[in-house]
Amino acid sequence: QKERVVTEEEWLQKWETGKTGFHKEQGHPLLQKYLDVLLNGRSGLRIFFPLCGKAVEMKWLADMGHRVVGAEISEQALKEFFTERGVPYREEPVPGISGAKMLQSMSGNISLYCCSIYDLSSAIVGKFDGVWDRGALVAVNPCDRQRYASLMISLMEKSSSYLLVTVSYDPNKHKGPPFYVPETEIKSLFGKLCEIKCLEKANDFSDRHREWGLDYFLEVLYILKFVA
Repeated sequence: QKERVVTEEEWLQKWETGKTGFHKEQGHPLLQKYLDVLLNGRSGLRIFFPLCGKAVEMKWLADMGHRVVGAEISEQALKEFFTERGVPYREEPVPGISGAKMLQSMSGNISLYCCSIYDLSSAIVGKFDGVWDRGALVAVNPCDRQRYASLMISLMEKSSSYLLVTVSYDPNKHKGPPFYVPETEIKSLFGKLCEIKCLEKANDFSDRHREWGLDYFLEVLYILKFVA
């Protein structure tokens, strides 16, 4: 899989043609189950959703009093998020990123950046107390993983909690995305600065995965915390 490159156009096309089997309309059960681990007893957090799509949990967390920031290349996905959740929003350009725009809820507690995630920096979006990475690390091209991990580390506050979902399957049977990311690679990407703990391996096998030629498909949830 390491040579595989998925272009921005291919991702945009998935949204345009409705090939978004990765979207969970009911929210993600692992986030619901481990929300306390992400929040760690804290309220009013800034929480980042990398490659957010139209994740329903963004409204869920905003309604709890947190401030949510997302990054997504598909403007369609972001607009669908606001319209489907019934959240009024405004659009504005992003200073310093040509062609980018930010779609923000009128109440200001949800800010979604429509641009390449690699165009973002802490100077533009600030730093975060929590990260929900479901479908992001496993979607970035394998050749970009180091760049992605470095960006994410630069966006994390030292006290932050980073919930990371990866997927496990036989990578010889499916070219990705989502890409198989073994625990050894997570340790090499984040292990120098973060303590990494596996919280759960959940069976997520479905007909879609059977069509890919797979006979098992697991979601693997990790918590990453900066080592002080």
